[in-house]
Amino acid sequence: MLRASQIAGLLALSFAALFFSAPLRAQQASFTVGTATAAAGQKVTGYLDVPAGVDAATQIPVVVVCGAKPGPVLAIVSGAHGTEYASILAVEKLIARLDPAEISGTVILVPLVNHESFQQLVPHLNPVDKKNMNRFYPGTPDGTQTERASWAITKQIVERCDFLIDLHGGDLDESLVPYSYWTTVGNERVDAASREMALAFGLDYIILQSDFPRDPNAAKYLVSDALTRGKPGVIAEAGYAGVSETDDVEALVRGNLNVMRYLKMLPGTVHPLEHPVWMEKVVNLESEQEGIFYPLVRRGSYVAAGTEVGYVTDYFGKVVQEARAPVAGVVLHICALPSMAKGANIVNIGVIASKAP
Repeated sequence: MLRASQIAGLLALSFAALFFSAPLRAQQASFTVGTATAAAGQKVTGYLDVPAGVDAATQIPVVVVCGAKPGPVLAIVSGAHGTEYASILAVEKLIARLDPAEISGTVILVPLVNHESFQQLVPHLNPVDKKNMNRFYPGTPDGTQTERASWAITKQIVERCDFLIDLHGGDLDESLVPYSYWTTVGNERVDAASREMALAFGLDYIILQSDFPRDPNAAKYLVSDALTRGKPGVIAEAGYAGVSETDDVEALVRGNLNVMRYLKMLPGTVHPLEHPVWMEKVVNLESEQEGIFYPLVRRGSYVAAGTEVGYVTDYFGKVVQEARAPVAGVVLHICALPSMAKGANIVNIGVIASKAP
C-alpha cells in the first residue's frame, strides 16, 4: 500500500504533467478587471460595472492580485447566491491573506456577485429580476440584470482566466454538509485538471457531474462557462442555513490556498485529499404538499432507501406527507426551515459510487 506521502507525490507529478504541458503565461505589465488595474506585485480593488438596461445597473466588487512572478490566472468567484455567507466570507479572508509578493501569476477575486440578494436577504434568486445568478451563462449584454452580469463576468473574467473556482454553500433554507463537484465535459485535459483541483481542494465528499452543458453558448452555470472554454474548474460548497461557522469558512479558505499550491501559484506543500467519498449522482426529493416541515435527519447522515427523513404537516398539525429517502446515501443537504412550499426541495441525497473514478 502506498504511503500518504507517496500518494501526494504521484498526484503532484500527474498534475504537473497536465499543467506544464501548456506554455507558462508570461508576466504582464498589469492586469485589469473592471475598474481594478494591478501592476506586478500589487493588490487592487475595484468594481465590474454592469450598466443599466431593461432594469437597474449594478456593480460587482472585484480584487486583482497581480503576483510578482509569472504564472497562470485563477478566478475565485462567490456570492452568486447572496445569502450563502460562508463562501462570501471565505473570499473576504483570501483578499486579506493573499500577498502579491508570494504569488506566481494573477488571482481575480469576486466576493459578491448578487448584491441585492445579500442586502435584501433573498435566497437563491436576484430580487431585481427574480433569476438565479448561476443559471444564465454566458449571459447577454441586452438582457435583464442577471443576464448582463453573467455576460460581464464571462467577458472580463472567464475568458481571461486559466482556471476557475466557483464557491457556494447552504442557502438560508439549506442545512448542507461541505462537498465539491468534479464536472466533466469530455475534454480530457480539462477534465483531468479539474479532477486534480477537486482533490486538492480537500472536501471529503466529491460529486461526479457529467451531464452539464458542453456548448459555451448555452453554458448555464459559471463552471460550465469556464469548462466549455477550455478552463479547468471546480465547484466547492460549505456553510449552511445562513450560518457562517469558522470551520466552514476556513475549509473554503484552505481549499483555495491548496489549489493555488497545486497550480504552483503559491509556495508550500500540497495536501491533496487521499480518500474522498465519491458520489456518482445526487437524488432530490421534493415536497408534495404545502405546510410546515419537520426534519428527522441531519446533514451528513447516511440513510437507507425508505428512511423517513422528515414530515410535512398542515397548519393544524396534521401530517400530510411522510418524506422518505428515495435512495440510500448521504444527506448532502436538507431543508433547514419549517416553511415548506409544494414542489420545494426537502432533501438532496448523494449516492456513493461503487468505485473511485
